Amino acid sequence: MAEETDVEVAIASFEELMELEKEFEDVEVEIIRQQVALSKPLYEKRAKLIPKIDNFWALVFEQAPPDLDQYIQPTDSEVLLSSLKSLSVSHFEIEDGGKGDPRSVSIKLEFADNEWFEDKVLEKKFWYRLSKDGDAGLVSEPVPIKWKSPEKDLTQGISDLVLKVWENNKKQGPSDSTKIKKEKDYTPDEKALKEKIEKTGLGGFSFFCWFSYRGLNVSEEESKVAWEKEQKERAARAAGEIPDLKEVDEEEEEDDEEEDPYALEVFPDGEEVALAFSDDLWPNAIKYFTQAQELDGSDVDFEDEDEDEEMGDADEKPKANGAQPPSKKRKA
Repeated sequence: MAEETDVEVAIASFEELMELEKEFEDVEVEIIRQQVALSKPLYEKRAKLIPKIDNFWALVFEQAPPDLDQYIQPTDSEVLLSSLKSLSVSHFEIEDGGKGDPRSVSIKLEFADNEWFEDKVLEKKFWYRLSKDGDAGLVSEPVPIKWKSPEKDLTQGISDLVLKVWENNKKQGPSDSTKIKKEKDYTPDEKALKEKIEKTGLGGFSFFCWFSYRGLNVSEEESKVAWEKEQKERAARAAGEIPDLKEVDEEEEEDDEEEDPYALEVFPDGEEVALAFSDDLWPNAIKYFTQAQELDGSDVDFEDEDEDEEMGDADEKPKANGAQPPSKKRKA
């Protein structure tokens, strides 16, 4: 009997820790909500000043943080540096007094006329959702890109194929994160997509494949039910109730592990890139622009330095004028 009591105590303690973790998360979400409200007039002021500065966003992108820069291929860089006119990030679910999740973001890139695609604006939205299994993250939809010709398609047909697969999946009804399609059940388009992914390999995708990112297969309906369930469980824990232990179906668990939920994802790190935009490049744009100006205007003459100092500089490889990247913000 004592052993059973010890188990109950352990379960209760674990549940208390989980609830405390949720409370910390609540605070972080509220901080984001307040920060968005307080910084809104500053971003509006910045937006009025930027058009007066030539190539502002091009210079910012030249100093892009590693979380973003590592995905920009030379051809992508040519497009961004020559045609990008504006970048903006919005927390669309809480705009105009909305009560949605402040972690949902929209990232909009505006372009001048260019030789690659017809779109003047490419906007990608990310919804913060919770699956019935408790996994949370950013969910998106593929954004169509109107390439001027197959030869100008930097994704080599992948963006169009992802869009085609996604549209076919929508016809089958709301998605379910627990239902992972097995490879033997793939449609011809899904098989073609998987083949392209395997042929291209990691590191070979254009940055513009990021617009095809989907993320967790969680529908709005599933997320709503999952959030409601979580709130009920939290209320039960607050009332001192100990949840029943759930038995795990090992056979089902092993079967799920055989299928990769990201098997058809062309940009697995899409969420990280979205956060690099919203949590780093967007809020730190002025710092990155200043850093680019300092590096571009550096006239440091190392010939006047002592030989020992030159050797030390060569070993340490400092940035010109001692400029360092802006400190990264913790991702919420």
